[in-house]
Amino acid sequence: MTIKQVSVFIENSPGALALATRLLGDKGFDLLALTLADTSQFGILRCLVARPDEAVKALAEAGFTARTTDMLAALVPDRPGGLAVVLDALAAKGIGVEYCYSFARSIKSGGGNGAAIVFRVEDARIKDAVEALERVSVSMLDAARLDSL
Repeated sequence: MTIKQVSVFIENSPGALALATRLLGDKGFDLLALTLADTSQFGILRCLVARPDEAVKALAEAGFTARTTDMLAALVPDRPGGLAVVLDALAAKGIGVEYCYSFARSIKSGGGNGAAIVFRVEDARIKDAVEALERVSVSMLDAARLDSL
């Protein structure tokens, strides 16, 4: 159960990020979540949108380098230490997290609240990661559920 994240390489200059996000907005893509990593020369905008393949196509047509990446999204217990429990479950199976980010807080999940967290793990370990997370009662999110948040 994966979702697709859009990764866009952006020149590290004033207005470049605005240009990419304006393009997405003008084409009707709502940014559900985003994170930005940068170096001195370029940045990588990582974002979740509905219809990620169409977003990549629109970005490419505008001259951006963009691609999709398979990610896991889960509702993590929204309480102190909730993320640590999830990360411990992954670590116990020898699964490393390349990066993660939160994009929503206080989502109703079962009897409590959850924080939606996106995780990047090795492609070969995605199935193992899902099994480890489900063993600690973490609800996985698919694309349809993300769009409804």
